[in-house]
Amino acid sequence: MAKVYFYYSAMNAGKSTTLLQASYNYIERGMQTLLFAPKIDQRFEKTVIYSRIGLKQSATPFDEQFDFFSSVKHQLEHTPNIRCILVDEAHFLKKRQVAELVEIAQDLGIAVLCYGLRSDFLGEPFEGSRYLLAWAEEISEIKTICTCSRKATMNLRIDSLGNPVVKGSQIQIGGNESYISKCMKCFKLAVPSFKESQSSEVLS
Repeated sequence: MAKVYFYYSAMNAGKSTTLLQASYNYIERGMQTLLFAPKIDQRFEKTVIYSRIGLKQSATPFDEQFDFFSSVKHQLEHTPNIRCILVDEAHFLKKRQVAELVEIAQDLGIAVLCYGLRSDFLGEPFEGSRYLLAWAEEISEIKTICTCSRKATMNLRIDSLGNPVVKGSQIQIGGNESYISKCMKCFKLAVPSFKESQSSEVLS
């Protein structure tokens, strides 16, 4: 039985590398894969999934209106040997799209592997991650480390001088120049407003 898998981590943990390796494993065994990546990432000339160690593969772009089920069903008409769907930056998914991915696994019998972050630079959950954590049948953490050597679980946004950024839009595309993976202790030290916001929510 095909399942939806959610592989989550903090920034710079090698999610894209792991995704591309998984795709390669399927292809090496004679099976086809479909890769998806958010259209919002305009760092490259075309939509590709690119890892920090140099691996890359073309992907179908998706936005908020994209229909995963219809797209995959259409692709199956031309490529019936598709055995795995892989979604990069899956935290950008909407609730409806996570439901479509569940439908792909259940109704079309194709494994769905999603890779993404749990939370944003303020510690707030992304919509896609919230429902993947709720609905995925297999959940696994891809681990990375904080600058203090503890396990990193949070994503700290920084400016060009390396200072913490604590205000702004939830979505800002960037890599090492914009984000640092942090453990909870270091994250709370860098973002004092995180503790204050959680306390105010409890009181309200």
